[in-house]
Amino acid sequence: HGIIDGTMQDSHATPSRLQTFRAALSARGLQAALIPSSDPHLSEYLPERWQGRAWLSGFTGSSGTLLVAHHRAALFTDSRYWTQAEAELAGTGVDLVKLDGPAIAAYVRWLHDLGLSDPALNLGVDGTVMGLAQTQALRDALKDSAWRLDTQVDLFDEVWPDRPALPASPVYEHLPPHASTPRADKLAQVRQAMGALGATHHWIATLDDLAWVLNLRGADVDYNPVFLAHALISQSSVDLFVAEGKVPAEVAARLAQDSVHLRPYNQALSALRALPDGSTLLIDPKRITWGLREAVPPSVRVIEAINPTTLAKSRKTDAEATFIREAMARDGAAMCAFYAWLATDLGHEHA
Repeated sequence: HGIIDGTMQDSHATPSRLQTFRAALSARGLQAALIPSSDPHLSEYLPERWQGRAWLSGFTGSSGTLLVAHHRAALFTDSRYWTQAEAELAGTGVDLVKLDGPAIAAYVRWLHDLGLSDPALNLGVDGTVMGLAQTQALRDALKDSAWRLDTQVDLFDEVWPDRPALPASPVYEHLPPHASTPRADKLAQVRQAMGALGATHHWIATLDDLAWVLNLRGADVDYNPVFLAHALISQSSVDLFVAEGKVPAEVAARLAQDSVHLRPYNQALSALRALPDGSTLLIDPKRITWGLREAVPPSVRVIEAINPTTLAKSRKTDAEATFIREAMARDGAAMCAFYAWLATDLGHEHA
């Protein structure tokens, strides 16, 4: 059994779900599909909507990739999860592949071992959740084989009847004194870095970078104070793509004062496609998906470099350093209290 969406999943559910998924593969002319543990923001911890790998395989670990073909399926994960995966995959029809080397090479070996002899084989993947660098590496690894990537595949809308919607938790502001640097100053830092690289626009998809630069917080991902959104930053304004209704009116008004304009979350790709001819877009190839990169028009020059926010948020102000020390002191006190309780109660557990 595994816990998915707060409920126990019976291992008997996986074979029927795989059967439905394989029917969808056939309908799309695909011989296999690769399902990563990822979302459009390349988050480490996923909102329920993008936990399709767990829903389909029954494996609930936070790291793993599922490959499904018409007669075989396999879950690839590293040694942290082998014991858990063996227990959760038992009786599901999904094999465990224990990763002890490069993951891409393991995927390619597994596809080759299927023994399919068709001259053209199609591997489906949802490019909107697959990292740019990872997708490029997979394409390169398959270039001398019969396999070709179809990156326009998200079958879960078809096969997952109760697929969770986007999280609805409201966005709130990170305010002074803890937000010691105003939003306008942070945006100015980013724009200065953009200018130094010759970029007219910059795309941010990673949630921690967004939360930092906009002084906003949320509760869309368990144990992380972030919210689902994308941002397109120009030299004069910001388009923030976030689900409608998540940003309270008073917060939206203060964002507008800094020329941050709200746009529907599902318009992110179309905004990339609409970038003006001759513009220059800065993206971080390790922090953007293949689907987002694919949406950029050929007439737009692309600069690949680390997100300016990644470096900027690592440099703490004196005030931020003080708050970090305070947080660590509270954390240490809590741990001491826990250890004292454990030492006192160990061996005296109640039935």
